[in-house]
Amino acid sequence: MTREEKLEELRRRHTLAEAGGGEQRRAKQHAEGKLSARERLELLFDEGTFEELGEFVEHNCRDFGMDAQRIPGDGVITGYGLINDRLAYAFAQDFTVFGGSLSEANAAKICKTMDLALKVGAPLIGLNDSGGARIQEGVASLAGYADIFLRNTLASGVVPQISAVMGPCAGGAVYSPAITDFVLMVENSSYMFVTGPDVIRTVMHEDVTKEDLGGPRTHSATSGVSHFVTRDDAECLALVRELLSFMPQNNREDAPFVESNDPADRRDPELDNLVPAESDRPYDIKEIIHRVVDDGYFLEVHAQFARNLVVGFARLGGYSVGIVANQPAVLAGCLDIDASVKGARFVRFCDAFNIPLITFEDVPGFLPGTQQEFGGIIRHGAKLLFAFAEATVPKLTVITRKAYGGAYCVMSSKHIRTDVNFAYPMAEISVMGPEGAVNIVNRRELLKAKDPEKLRKEKSEEYRNRFANPYIAAERGYVDAVIAPRDTRPRLIHALRMLENKRDTTPPKKHGNIPL
Repeated sequence: MTREEKLEELRRRHTLAEAGGGEQRRAKQHAEGKLSARERLELLFDEGTFEELGEFVEHNCRDFGMDAQRIPGDGVITGYGLINDRLAYAFAQDFTVFGGSLSEANAAKICKTMDLALKVGAPLIGLNDSGGARIQEGVASLAGYADIFLRNTLASGVVPQISAVMGPCAGGAVYSPAITDFVLMVENSSYMFVTGPDVIRTVMHEDVTKEDLGGPRTHSATSGVSHFVTRDDAECLALVRELLSFMPQNNREDAPFVESNDPADRRDPELDNLVPAESDRPYDIKEIIHRVVDDGYFLEVHAQFARNLVVGFARLGGYSVGIVANQPAVLAGCLDIDASVKGARFVRFCDAFNIPLITFEDVPGFLPGTQQEFGGIIRHGAKLLFAFAEATVPKLTVITRKAYGGAYCVMSSKHIRTDVNFAYPMAEISVMGPEGAVNIVNRRELLKAKDPEKLRKEKSEEYRNRFANPYIAAERGYVDAVIAPRDTRPRLIHALRMLENKRDTTPPKKHGNIPL
């Protein structure tokens, strides 16, 4: 070949790769409200920074007429670029090419990108839009999935991994997103399930749509598989960029510090009246969070799942922090199975990536009932306890009101290596609520009393004053300071600054055995 012929061949292959499955299939993608794989990558990365790898890779299948169907790239685009001026790696499955199905060749491209991300220490983003394993390649495509799962596992806790499910994701393909740190889904275009509606209808005789079985609403509110749901592809990719801004590049770095114009010593008198005086009255813990964090901005994670526990990212004095908070407005803030699992996974992510943890505690206990006990609340509740106790990042806790029983211990108490614990003056810290305690301790007196309700109220108030107030815990050193609610922000920021160089260790071991 002459020099001109070689350049012409390069241009031809490049044009074929960029064309993907062709204009007609791209138009169909657009008609369904979906962007093409290349358009998605353009929105994900800073303008003009994406560098493609493996652009000309083609499949090796000779059977089923596949030898005549060769498209450069083979249904997945892989590469690297900058997101918010920081290096990141990504792969985007192209549904216009063989339905984005996974082949041996395109799995190798994804694995190569994952290996690079792990070597260099940079986040990995997967844009999933695939019909599943390429049937024509048989076990080779299944092996490709397993190769990807292995790398997801090895990269876990080393570099942040984010999965954006922007189309179908079914069968074995769902396990890669499930291993990653955060899963995002798009309304009206994405779904995830291990077994599809047709098989369920045949085998189990259950009639269910793919949206009800594995759509964004199901996975964000019921199963908890999806952490975020967005309106369209553009919003999904913008959220990935926002999410990464709170994270370090890898487990050896700290999250980026962002200067804020919100004064670190800002006090908020409105906080003094946000927590109701009556311990059984609900309030929205997110109001406290928004008033305390920088510029009132809180990126909630898993907002629709287990709403009795709130988790998410914010900044305090410029520091990226993970927030865990009981929500008194839902189930009185009780911990249940779903809330425990939700909280444990978030705590472990923050600990893996050096993000300090801030806990706002108002918990009356674990949710009672046979459904919770039969479902394993003991085992699942222990996950949250294990996660908090294992975490070595700076840990700060603010007890806003109730802290009863075992749930007090679990919610980042002083006894599980939390560094600084604050309490509001109205906090109640005890084995159980005053009313429950009186029913046990004063049972005989109540049975003999002429007016048991009056006596119960008197004894409850006496118990609250003598045993449940925060000064009892402060006297024992379980609470470091009882603070006015208006001082929450400056006290937390001062404590974060003090803990900036914190180092903590755990006994040498391969890994712990969290009660999965």
